[in-house]
Amino acid sequence: MKNRLLLCLAALLVGCSTPKEEPKPVATLVPAGWDAKAAGDKVMAGLFKVTGPEVKGAHDAHFTIVGDRAYVVAEVNDRQPGEAAQWPFVYVTLSIVDLRNERLLDVMTLARSEQAFANETLPVGACFVPRIRQVGPKTLRCWFASEQPGKRQSQTYYRDFDLGTLTFEREIHRMKLRTSDGVFDLQPRHLHADAAKQGFARKPVDAGLYLFDNFKEFDGRAYIAINNYLGAQQALCALNDAADTLEIVGHFNGPGAPALTEPAVNRLPDGTWLAICRRENGDHNYWFCESRDGRTWTTGGEKAYVKLGAASKPTFDRFNGVYYLGWQERTQIDRANRSVFNVDVSKDGISWERKYRFETAKSFQYPTFVEDKGAVWLAVTQGDSDPSRKERIMFGRLE
Repeated sequence: MKNRLLLCLAALLVGCSTPKEEPKPVATLVPAGWDAKAAGDKVMAGLFKVTGPEVKGAHDAHFTIVGDRAYVVAEVNDRQPGEAAQWPFVYVTLSIVDLRNERLLDVMTLARSEQAFANETLPVGACFVPRIRQVGPKTLRCWFASEQPGKRQSQTYYRDFDLGTLTFEREIHRMKLRTSDGVFDLQPRHLHADAAKQGFARKPVDAGLYLFDNFKEFDGRAYIAINNYLGAQQALCALNDAADTLEIVGHFNGPGAPALTEPAVNRLPDGTWLAICRRENGDHNYWFCESRDGRTWTTGGEKAYVKLGAASKPTFDRFNGVYYLGWQERTQIDRANRSVFNVDVSKDGISWERKYRFETAKSFQYPTFVEDKGAVWLAVTQGDSDPSRKERIMFGRLE
């Protein structure tokens, strides 16, 4: 009898207990059933070429948008597919794109080997890795590196473009670098000397130093990651108000191995910094370095949300409050080089979802993404048959 009473009491208590709450749905940035590959296919179907018909090799485009036009800089050559810093016939161009009708309007030469300007004649050597930014109401500034590896120090120059007349300034100017020792020409030796004071042990090189990432603004200042590809050296820099000098904020070179190059950097919601870096040793999966203040960085390591990465340029942007992390996957389509590229999105930089997967034997490599008026546009390197797949620059709308 006593046991029956206890059982009845237990049943009554269970019946009166608070019902369990249903788990709240997890907020996502992509719709249910989203097909990242189909989304990538749709984007690629809308791309169009923005390099000239004479161009046989092209790579590493960057662009900015002003009004209804995009201004795309790229390294190109008219002799053969691909690109190399040892090829003095590589030059840099500016393409003007009509965004309303999504068509190419014009292509202009920015700089080439031995070109004579009003104030200086470029030496023999490739003009390489251009970057562009609006620096005034009517002025675009175009940067490029002039280099001849093994022969001289490379030098980063800039040349201004007038939006009113659609013409280039007749002069070029040497970009400067502010280190702990002073202000110098933007050359590899000065970046190396500053890092060596902090224990960087790799040997100095005379070429391979580029403005690499997109420019990004935080607290009223513009930042960009620079990279010495040949020296496996990189740093976060701030651009001064005159846009003629980069100031080193902090070096992040990882451990002695693996060698890290070609970074993309962003600041997370808690104010910390995160850099994704191309990795030259081992399996090439991407390496991440972190910093609380942009000055002192961790040696870094891999992240679980990026797997099977390849040796190629990553991207790390924030558009409309959402982070976009782009990275090359080592999977190959029809054995083509750099033929799979993923774009993942996140609100916090910690939890990521796949939004785009670009799969094509034409390759999808070294993209740049830029947001304007709520729309995101892209420029990317593609090709048809050369093993490098570096044959033209394509442009279009991401979303």
